[in-house]
Amino acid sequence: MSKGIILYQSKYGATKKYADWLKEATGFDCIETKKADIQTVRNYDTILLGGGVYASGIAGLSFLRKHIATLKDKKIAVFCVGASPYDKTSFEAGYRHNFKDALEGITCFYCRGAWNEAAMSFSDRTLCKLLQKAVAKKNPADYEPWEQALVSAMGQSCDWTEKKYLEPLLNYIKE
Repeated sequence: MSKGIILYQSKYGATKKYADWLKEATGFDCIETKKADIQTVRNYDTILLGGGVYASGIAGLSFLRKHIATLKDKKIAVFCVGASPYDKTSFEAGYRHNFKDALEGITCFYCRGAWNEAAMSFSDRTLCKLLQKAVAKKNPADYEPWEQALVSAMGQSCDWTEKKYLEPLLNYIKE
């Protein structure tokens, strides 16, 4: 396996958990994106970037956008972490939204995360409650997978993180 680094941005801990599991499985170095220095990162052959999905964006992806020209000859993959179950249609729409222009073609993987309202910031908790109210007005038979997940998780603490979600990423970096 090549020399690699795992960059991650974790707001509530699920992405960090995946980054730690990746570090165990690969032996790669691991650092928070906000502490990463491009002069150091460019010395690695493989760069894995992980971030939570928030309002269809991926936390930490701005690091790649900013430095993609410097990293263009590297093997790069992104793993995004979200509370919703995997849904191909939603994932593909999110990919098209996030991987445009210079990021087009970067491989991305999805890992299911966690939900803990007690740990959320006031603003995140408020936004989630507003979103839940909007979704609750719909017929439950018409819910998208993410809407069903939102409604069923409200008021609970759920952890859906599992190492199995990393298997496709681990296979990719072995190629």
